[in-house]
Amino acid sequence: MASNAPATKSGLYADPREDWLALRKEEILDPARPIVDPHHHLWDRGGQRYLIEELAADIGSGHNVIATVYVEARSMYRAGGPEALRPLGEVEFANGAAAMSASGGYGSAAICAGIVGHANLLLGEAARPVLEAEIAAGNGRFRGIRHSSAWDADAEVAGMYALRPKGLLLDPIFREGFACLAPLGLSFDAWLFHPQIGELADLARAFPDTGIVLDHCGGPIGVGSYANRREEIFANWKASIQDIAKCPNVMVKLGGLAMRLLGYDFDRRPKPPSSEDAAAAWGAYIETCIEAFSAERCMFESNFPPDKGQCSYQVIFNAFKRIAAQYSEPEKTALFSGTATEFYRLKPG
Repeated sequence: MASNAPATKSGLYADPREDWLALRKEEILDPARPIVDPHHHLWDRGGQRYLIEELAADIGSGHNVIATVYVEARSMYRAGGPEALRPLGEVEFANGAAAMSASGGYGSAAICAGIVGHANLLLGEAARPVLEAEIAAGNGRFRGIRHSSAWDADAEVAGMYALRPKGLLLDPIFREGFACLAPLGLSFDAWLFHPQIGELADLARAFPDTGIVLDHCGGPIGVGSYANRREEIFANWKASIQDIAKCPNVMVKLGGLAMRLLGYDFDRRPKPPSSEDAAAAWGAYIETCIEAFSAERCMFESNFPPDKGQCSYQVIFNAFKRIAAQYSEPEKTALFSGTATEFYRLKPG
């Protein structure tokens, strides 16, 4: 059950509060538009429960979500067995949720139609048998992995990632593991902070045949030592986005901006933000990504439940629709469903 206590000041995102979110209800904009949500999690940990029932309620709140992609969150790892194979538990868990969705008992959307798991690429070439086992466990739904490389010298920014190694994407052993992805037809989701985008660009250029997704608009930071420097940080972030967009094998997910990381205090306000508020806050980031990558390489994401700490599913996709209003119909189709469907090779319906 989600906590209804006020959000704390620690952590990169706020805990969802259903009673607070209920203070803001909106009519759904462009309700018939098909949406593929390419980035959400499911978990039951630390007093938070966000499983298929909670996700189904959110995606069933008005927008026309036709399919989703599950992305790793260290959820439901196996408790025993070889350490390297413990992430298989998460793939099995997500595949189970997909099977539940296929029963029709959780709405019409194909939940977990694609699955992004985790394998420790620091295993080097030994990552290959783990990846092969995950492909088998995914029952045709496994599409790739995420090995988070988020790191920052500022402990307030690093948060739960403080113990991650610096420069992971440049590590030669990591790259031996990364080299296992493309031959197996697998992609890589990259979660990092914006000062690390250059490292991902280096990786992308070294492996041009591997499909890569830059999660959460590249993780622009607005907290800790980066606070109160929004214009300066935006300029640095924008330059990095424009550079990595030159790598044709890299896509970008437009979202993750309702985490505290960006530096907005929506979760501390008496009432949740409106979609107009959210669009005003996020518009420049999203428009910069679309301009740099083109709509055909961008996809809107919910990043639920982390982004649920600041706004509801209704509001987040209404905000995206407001931002996307300026684009052509083919561009909107790419942004809301086409890019995700193609990249993750989905077959919704």
